[in-house]
Amino acid sequence: MKIRTIIVEDEPLARERMLNLLETDDAIEVCAECGDGRSAVEKITELEPDLIFLDIQMPELDGFGVLAELSMPKLPAVVFVTAYDQFALKAFEVHAVDYLLKPFDRERFRAALQRAKTRIGSRHTSPTEENLRALIAEVRPDSKAIQKIAIKSSGRVTFVKVEDIDWIEAADNYVEIHAGTAAHMLRETMTALSTRLPAEKFVRINRSCIVNLERVKELQPMFHGEYTVILNDGTKLTLSRNYRTSLARLMGNAS
Repeated sequence: MKIRTIIVEDEPLARERMLNLLETDDAIEVCAECGDGRSAVEKITELEPDLIFLDIQMPELDGFGVLAELSMPKLPAVVFVTAYDQFALKAFEVHAVDYLLKPFDRERFRAALQRAKTRIGSRHTSPTEENLRALIAEVRPDSKAIQKIAIKSSGRVTFVKVEDIDWIEAADNYVEIHAGTAAHMLRETMTALSTRLPAEKFVRINRSCIVNLERVKELQPMFHGEYTVILNDGTKLTLSRNYRTSLARLMGNAS
């Protein structure tokens, strides 16, 4: 029986390259390709693959976010595909079958694939699934929330208390954390960071913005179901109509 595989990668060329490498292996059946996290969750849930090549850095819903939304009785094996540096990789290396650090060559890809085959062939020992479930537990929003965030800059590490954060905005593969008059750049995606923040205190109001509920002073209705969110310091942000579910939390916080 072939190993049913899904490729999740938002870069078309990288996705095509992985597909070409996998198609040369008779033991592999690529049953779906996904260019974003949302469609990946749908396809993984629908098709229940044996193996996923999962990109970590994707807009809106990143690789960790995809794993956090899975609720399948039997989880697939995962090979992470990432541009993270070696230090960051060590944090989740124990949870995956393997990882591919971009850019990777054909030999490195085949080594990861072989490792996946070996692990899948011995699934009766269940180390992969147990580790993956441990990772999902870590990245789910109801996981234990952090109290401080470490910001590395120019060889120094600054600790920002979560309670001091006013709002957070996306900046490519970084987020900019606004706390009082200071702004800090952190190399992390919005989705990954949001899973580590206290869910009862922070809410995402659009694709690129998270706010601290305690800092919200006023809501002003705009056109087409959007709102202007005004913070205590006068900062004006937009609540997108695609995030209308966040409105109830903002309104409830004011009651």
